[in-house]
Amino acid sequence: MADAVPTIVNVGYRSTNFWVVSAGRSRLLVDLGWPGRAGELLANLERKGIPLNEIRYGLATHYHIDHAGAAQDLKQRGVPLLVLQEQVDAIPRMTQWIKPGDRYTTITTHDNVVIRAEESRTLLKRIGIDGEILHTPGHSDDSVSLVLDIGCAFTGDLTRPDMIAQEDPAVVARSWKLLRDRGVTTVYGGHGPPYYL
Repeated sequence: MADAVPTIVNVGYRSTNFWVVSAGRSRLLVDLGWPGRAGELLANLERKGIPLNEIRYGLATHYHIDHAGAAQDLKQRGVPLLVLQEQVDAIPRMTQWIKPGDRYTTITTHDNVVIRAEESRTLLKRIGIDGEILHTPGHSDDSVSLVLDIGCAFTGDLTRPDMIAQEDPAVVARSWKLLRDRGVTTVYGGHGPPYYL
C-alpha cells in the first residue's frame, strides 16, 4: 500500500528556499538556513504551523552558508543532521566562507547521522517518505538531491544544464541524467520557484 502523497512547504527567507517535506506529522527539512539567522527559519516554521519537534531530520543539499549555515543551531534544538557520506569532508570546509559578523555556530561532526546513498531509501521510509537521497555533484562536489517517488527532486543549487558557467558540463549532465532516470519531472531548487523538466 502506497503512503500518502507528501506535502511540501517553503519556509525560506533571504531569497533561499528551505523546504519542509511532510508525511503526516513526520517531516524532513531540506536546507537549513543562513548563519546567525536561525530565528527567521524558526519563525517561518511557526507561521506555517510546522512544529520543530516534528522535523525528524535536517538535510543540507550542500555545505554552503546559505544552505547549511544554521545547521548546528537546529541540532541544538533537537533536529538531527542527516549527512550523505560524500558530504562529510565539506562540513568543516564551509567555514572558509564565514565572516566574523555572521554569528555562525560551528557544526559538530561526531553526532551527525551519516549514511550512504544506498541506505537513504530505508531511512526515509522509516519516517513515511518514499524516496531517496542521491549524490548529484555539479554545483559542488558535495551536492545531493532528495528525490521523491512522486517525481519531484529538491536539488539545492545543482546547476541547470542551460546555465553552466564554471562547472564541469559532463558532471552536471550526469547528475541531471540520474535525476531524469529516477523519473523526476518537478524540481524544487534552492532559489526561485519550482519548475518542470
